[in-house]
Amino acid sequence: MNFDLFFQYIVAGITYGTIYAVVAIGFNIIYNATGIINFAQGEFVMLGGMTAVTLLRYLPLPAAVLAAMIITMLVGGLIEILFIRWLYKPSVLRMIIITIGLSILIRETALHIWGEGVKALPYFTGTSVSSIKLGGVFISPQVLWVVGISAVMVAFLNIFFNYTITGRQMRACSVNRDAARLCGINAKNMVTLSFMLSAAIGALGGCIVSPITYVQYDSGTPLAIKGFTVAILGGLGNSFAAVAAGLVLGILESFSIWVMPAAYKDVISISILLLILFVRPSGLFGSKEAANLKEF
Repeated sequence: MNFDLFFQYIVAGITYGTIYAVVAIGFNIIYNATGIINFAQGEFVMLGGMTAVTLLRYLPLPAAVLAAMIITMLVGGLIEILFIRWLYKPSVLRMIIITIGLSILIRETALHIWGEGVKALPYFTGTSVSSIKLGGVFISPQVLWVVGISAVMVAFLNIFFNYTITGRQMRACSVNRDAARLCGINAKNMVTLSFMLSAAIGALGGCIVSPITYVQYDSGTPLAIKGFTVAILGGLGNSFAAVAAGLVLGILESFSIWVMPAAYKDVISISILLLILFVRPSGLFGSKEAANLKEF
């Protein structure tokens, strides 16, 4: 393998790793506020991308992306109010089954609305053939958008959860909901807010990656699997670790096609997920408490 090809694999790995990290961040948002895992997170990514493509017929690109985020955010809040809020201390297994069911419901609804066709937003700047050449490596302008916006997401969430009253209230609900209620925190509203924030982040992720990976009604499920793998690998609840873990997984997948057919690329993520669950359930950067999924 020559150096140009080696660095091209690195760039591809960083691109896909960042995409996985964005999905993992959505998992972490809800986990930080509720202590549960939302397996419908990948569908928020798909829904954001598909909605933005539809709205692009009537709105300029920035407005279409913003409107798609708002619509998906409202869908996330509605899902929590209709399917999650009325539950009383459900078990982890029950929540997993419910969120998987919601994922299927969203996916089938998307199939009826948009059909089976593959869709994509235009590049935010430049075109698919206007790559930036650094040495012998070609970098798409959209890759810079993906990395840059993802970095802003992580910084925003770190500030939000650690330095704002609302963010701290959401974290308090995750640690001890009864104690949070005694302190005057409306725990139900915090859970709804976490679903809305997670849906908005997922929708933005779907919009920024759509020009690169394209989007269709069933693209959310594989992203959810990769995002969950990254969330577990980095340690649930840790957005900075999710970025690092996403880059690790993305680069490993990128180089895997050098030694095995591309069809086996998904084997890497599943193998890593199983290995981490067996060897270190808390993840590479997570605490032992994160390994024990909390009851809602």
